[in-house]
Amino acid sequence: MRPIRDTIPLQEARQIIDANIEPIDRVERVPLTAAAHRVLAQDVVSTLDVPPFARAAMDGYAVRAEDTFGASRAEPARLHCVEQIFTGEIARRTLQPGECAEIATGAPMPAGADAVVMVEESDADGEAIRIFTPVYPKQHVARQGADIQQGQHILRIRDLLTPAKIGALAALGHTDVDVLARPRVAILSTGNEIVAPGQPLAPGQIYDVNRFTIAALVERHGGVAVPHSTAADTVEDLSRAIHGCLRDDVLVFSGGSSVGERDLMLDAVATHGDVLFHGIAVKPGKPMAFGRIGGRPFFGMPGYPTSCLTNSYALLVPALRRIAGLPPWSPRVLTVPLGARVVSTPGRHQFYTIRIEEGVAMPAFKSSGDITSMSRADGYIEIAANTDIVEKGEMVEVRLF
Repeated sequence: MRPIRDTIPLQEARQIIDANIEPIDRVERVPLTAAAHRVLAQDVVSTLDVPPFARAAMDGYAVRAEDTFGASRAEPARLHCVEQIFTGEIARRTLQPGECAEIATGAPMPAGADAVVMVEESDADGEAIRIFTPVYPKQHVARQGADIQQGQHILRIRDLLTPAKIGALAALGHTDVDVLARPRVAILSTGNEIVAPGQPLAPGQIYDVNRFTIAALVERHGGVAVPHSTAADTVEDLSRAIHGCLRDDVLVFSGGSSVGERDLMLDAVATHGDVLFHGIAVKPGKPMAFGRIGGRPFFGMPGYPTSCLTNSYALLVPALRRIAGLPPWSPRVLTVPLGARVVSTPGRHQFYTIRIEEGVAMPAFKSSGDITSMSRADGYIEIAANTDIVEKGEMVEVRLF
């Protein structure tokens, strides 16, 4: 047995991780249909005006504004309609004094016209049009370049491509876009007792949980999950597994980081890279390690499913989002009363899972080895290392999963 004699505070662990990661610099080109929530790799400058022509902002009549001055219900202006202009069509003639053109919303304005009278403010008798209200120049007209002007910066490098930003790219005629590559995250479960779901269980074996929970979290937060075959509890097998993971950008291993005789992950890591810390003053999740292997960040997660997933939320997600160029994760937070007294471990920052029942935070934590501590929870509260008891009825902040 090799006990963890020294642990570091959670904040120090976060600082060490932050100092040893950097945003990915690989770029790939993707179609707009696949660009949602990707991170833009370069500035976008418009090469055209949007709209590329002045267009009607209302259904009605394109007019010379001066021809409508003084118009009223009692004394309407009388104009002669010379043509109809639909969207996608160009006017065939220039409007002369006393003329107008019926026009659809979005259709190009005819030469000579400088305003649109809404159809509700007019009356037609064949080609004779009565106008009941005056309009001023440019009224109900969207000018050329009103939305985007040629040469204008539209998007900036590192922008997150929301649906609206993708719409702006489409308005400029783009069919694809350069984005940061999604970091590939190698996921490796370790342990002689771990079996892939679908295989028969021998005595003493359990199904792999962590490969799937980590993969789901990685895909949710900007990475590409790359599962690897389970590694046995020997330094040789672990070393072979580590070597196979070095094609990827981030390495996440679960199991083998605790204090048992067969917890050999750190021995294997030490032959390939550096362990920067081992052991955090948190509960659950104390036996976590972090380091660098072949220039890549390595996260050594505890084998227990709740500990593994908790540390993944607390430490892997912020790091992965920074590597992917994504903005920090901001989970929704509910402030509600605690439904039962919670006793914490002094000196360890605790992540305590919570289920929301009728507006009350009810404890959901069972043990570090029980995935239902997480699957039946809505979120978690954090209990500071200097707090040993949180009383029933106390208001707590629940961070929702």
